[in-house]
Amino acid sequence: MDGAVTAPRGPPGPGSDKRRRWRRGEPQPLAMSSPAALREGYEHFDPRAYLRNNYLPPRADFSSEEFVVPWKLRCLAETFASGEIRGRTLIDVGTGPTIYQLLSACDHFEEIVATDYLAVNREELGRWARGEPGAFDWSPFIQHVCKIEGRGEPWQDKERRLRQRLGRILPIDVHRPEPLGTPLRPRADALLSAFCLEAVSPDRAAFVRALAHLGNLLRPGGHVLLLGALGESFYLAGPARLPVVPLQESDVREALAAAGFALRELRTYAMPPALRTGVDDVDGVFFAHAQKPLEG
Repeated sequence: MDGAVTAPRGPPGPGSDKRRRWRRGEPQPLAMSSPAALREGYEHFDPRAYLRNNYLPPRADFSSEEFVVPWKLRCLAETFASGEIRGRTLIDVGTGPTIYQLLSACDHFEEIVATDYLAVNREELGRWARGEPGAFDWSPFIQHVCKIEGRGEPWQDKERRLRQRLGRILPIDVHRPEPLGTPLRPRADALLSAFCLEAVSPDRAAFVRALAHLGNLLRPGGHVLLLGALGESFYLAGPARLPVVPLQESDVREALAAAGFALRELRTYAMPPALRTGVDDVDGVFFAHAQKPLEG
């Protein structure tokens, strides 16, 4: 015996027969039985471990556009560069402890509202927003976004602008019909969510419901941008080994349609072997741009 136990990973994706293995002494996978069970698992979420796993090298490698972080930043930069997605308020749903996803957005909205279910993530965001010593260093990300946007802007100016426009950091629960607790008035002009919904939903049906709940935050005609994982069943964040709904590209298309959004664009990225570091079992990443239909 090698000390390993085979554990089920929840509902498999179409065409997938992967089974996940965990070793004694490692964080044990959680059963994806309900949102309540997931909430309990997230009590062990370590923001700093999550940042180390995903936003330092090798994954945060800016030496080539072929790596995953530059790919994500370029998807966002190119989409916002069209000028179509703009307005008064953008809500980032499930911000986590990260701000990279907001770097291109901050040029197009008067206010950005960050949200997260976990107080530890809201605290981590607050430390960065206030410029406190010891906050995570996002300067390589900001410098890269300034480079690909090509306006010759000093990266410190973009950092300052995002801090100024990051007006509120609020609690959220995407499994409630009103995720912020009360109806938002006026509703947001755009929503952004990165690696959140598939990581907090016990199954695909819950993923679709969460997407539909987000629609209650968005004005008619408003835009939603999603970054998410493909073919992922778990990820690590310190002592927490957290389950993920394994999605395929077709699942993303179907979920957006079922939640009432019109898909505008869908891009995918295949995770190369060099970036499969054992902190998750992700196969790839998707970027989706969708729109809420106008009423009437």
